[in-house]
Amino acid sequence: MAEEVRPGTCVVAVDGPSGSGKSTVSRRLATALEGVYLDTGAMYRAVTWAVLQAGADLTDQESIAKIAVETELVIGTDPAAPHFTANGVDVDGPIRGPEVTGAVSAVAAVPAVRKHLVALQQDIISSHPRIVVEGRDIASVVAPDADLKVFLTASPAARAQRRSQEDATDVAATEADLARRDRLDSSRATDPLRQAGDAIEVDTTGMGIDEVVAYVLGLLQVRQ
Repeated sequence: MAEEVRPGTCVVAVDGPSGSGKSTVSRRLATALEGVYLDTGAMYRAVTWAVLQAGADLTDQESIAKIAVETELVIGTDPAAPHFTANGVDVDGPIRGPEVTGAVSAVAAVPAVRKHLVALQQDIISSHPRIVVEGRDIASVVAPDADLKVFLTASPAARAQRRSQEDATDVAATEADLARRDRLDSSRATDPLRQAGDAIEVDTTGMGIDEVVAYVLGLLQVRQ
């Protein structure tokens, strides 16, 4: 199937809330397309890690923005092994920890941080002929001209179950934390989480990863 849908150039935007399957689906799509993969959420997490390392006040937007601009990010786009460093430090593990998870929405809400990272993201997109980009504002802000825009959703219970299995956390606590992040991400003034008007919604609640990937590849084949 990958050979049937593999275009010469292609940008696929995958948006949606945490636990909807964005990361796994996006990486599999990028592999099928023999393209690269960009996890924009990890970029915000890496900056959040740097902010926490600096001991900055999470309400001090000026300090947070300064740290974001000064943080040296190295972003690996191999879908089989995405990799991030911040200021020369391997942060693949730390950015998935509870401290960063609890602070990332506050950092990501800072307009200057979003402006800086969106510019970096757009540079990366323009540097690759085939790329799958996942996040919360890809179709609406980062890549509004993407060849295919998909918005993945799932029921709160399904999202919490998936995330708790990944992180080995309590399901109820995970569901409450996801709801908190949804509220923050959807209500921020700059680039809130929302479905782009021309994005195709895919409810993954009752679907396996293989089914979701095959469905999105089918959508791309139609678009191509």
